[in-house]
Amino acid sequence: MAEPQTYDDDFLDEDDFLDPAEVERRLLSDSADDGYEEFGDLDGFSDGGEAPRPFGSRAAASPQEPVAAPEDDWAEADDYAADPVADAGSDFDAYAPDAYAPELIDPLVGEIDDDIPDQPIPRITIHAFCERPESGALVHNAANDRRLSKAHVEVELGGLPAAINRFSTQSTPDLLIIESGMRGQGLFDQLEELAGSCDPGTKVIIIGAANDISLYRELMKRGVSEYLVPPMSPLHLIRTISGLYLDPEAPFAGKTIAFIGAKGGVGASTVAHNTAWCISENSQADCVLVDMDLSFGTAGLDFNQDPAQTLGDALNDPDRLDEALLDRLLVRCTERLSLFSAPATLDKDWDFGPEAYETVLDKIRRQAPFITLDLPHTWSPWVKHTILGADQVVVTVTPELASLRNAKNLFDLIHASRPNDEPPKVVINMAGIAKRPEIPVKDFAEALGVQPALVLPFEPQLFGKAANDGQMIAEIDPKSKAAEGFSHLAAMLSGRVAAPQKKGLFKGLFGK
Repeated sequence: MAEPQTYDDDFLDEDDFLDPAEVERRLLSDSADDGYEEFGDLDGFSDGGEAPRPFGSRAAASPQEPVAAPEDDWAEADDYAADPVADAGSDFDAYAPDAYAPELIDPLVGEIDDDIPDQPIPRITIHAFCERPESGALVHNAANDRRLSKAHVEVELGGLPAAINRFSTQSTPDLLIIESGMRGQGLFDQLEELAGSCDPGTKVIIIGAANDISLYRELMKRGVSEYLVPPMSPLHLIRTISGLYLDPEAPFAGKTIAFIGAKGGVGASTVAHNTAWCISENSQADCVLVDMDLSFGTAGLDFNQDPAQTLGDALNDPDRLDEALLDRLLVRCTERLSLFSAPATLDKDWDFGPEAYETVLDKIRRQAPFITLDLPHTWSPWVKHTILGADQVVVTVTPELASLRNAKNLFDLIHASRPNDEPPKVVINMAGIAKRPEIPVKDFAEALGVQPALVLPFEPQLFGKAANDGQMIAEIDPKSKAAEGFSHLAAMLSGRVAAPQKKGLFKGLFGK
């Protein structure tokens, strides 16, 4: 198996270092050379005057402006689907999610950064009016994503005329997504008519066909919230919506990383605790470790902490949890690592629903860039809900058949429920026990469809000493292969620090 790479050694083009203003200047200069005016009339309106703003007072500036590239017609069908289904009508399920481009490349910004955590989208109503079945399928796919689980989304065909007809007699939703292939005055006239029926708080996203900077700016002047051009992925649409609804009082939410074992006793908690410690220490990033095994959690023992108040207190009354109370409940293990400990007692049943856990985790996400969740090996509605809602999932296994079967079941569930997310990371723990038959790493990789992120050797003395002393592996033996492996996993999950690339160092950890 090839050694995992955690960095890109390709050199960047010089344009990658230009600021957006310089890129825009060059683009406009290029378009002028091709015979297009730099800021001339655009089919019926002049850039010289101030356009009306029927959709509210949103500022015209935006960090992502399309490239000036005149297009009069719709993009080719291949921009949306590799093999669109003929005569699909409004059956958006006929257009498979895999048909869409997996990433959208922005001309001025570059690739979407998957290390940026997704910000919460509130309970809003969204209504999309599309002109093409492929576009409807894209919005339909985005609506089924975990990030939009709180929103209510409706999708129908008909474009701008259908939206005008619908909302002439009905109140408008929180967000309208309108697809239109028009440019110029005809588009603006229809938008004016729609604006006459829009409630003051309604935001509007236009999906258009022309990747044109002048059109984009005119739409912004008229109060449109965002203008998107295909090809794009459901994830790009979701993140565009998220950006429109950032809470100005709490604009930040950390990345959640859920750790779970494929079976009991595989060491998932050890992996979670050591990885959280490495994220905070190696990348100097704040991290909160949440021990969610309320009855048998070991995070308090592993970090030599015995707090009086625990996660159980927060779950008892999640609505009461505010920033001040959360500060008192969190225990600081290091300068940058905080612990939300489990009660680890059997005198209560700890029977909380998924909503209680979700409320508490939403508030914890406001505390640090990274939130590591140590989940128990049990299956209940709240565990399933937490796994499917996490930004990243790490499954710990041992090289045996039961682990492989259970991990495969987890992978199938996660893949079906999270089509727009990368698959879980796999950690094979306690490999190489003498005289024990083991399933080869290659067979694990083939069954799960991914290469293991980390293979940890069986080192009972090192791990036993760390557990008994209440320390992390890197504190006991920072030069051990296990310590280097946890550092590598932390860098992979956080995206903050590239793992050391010493020849032969990870050979035993990551395969041949």
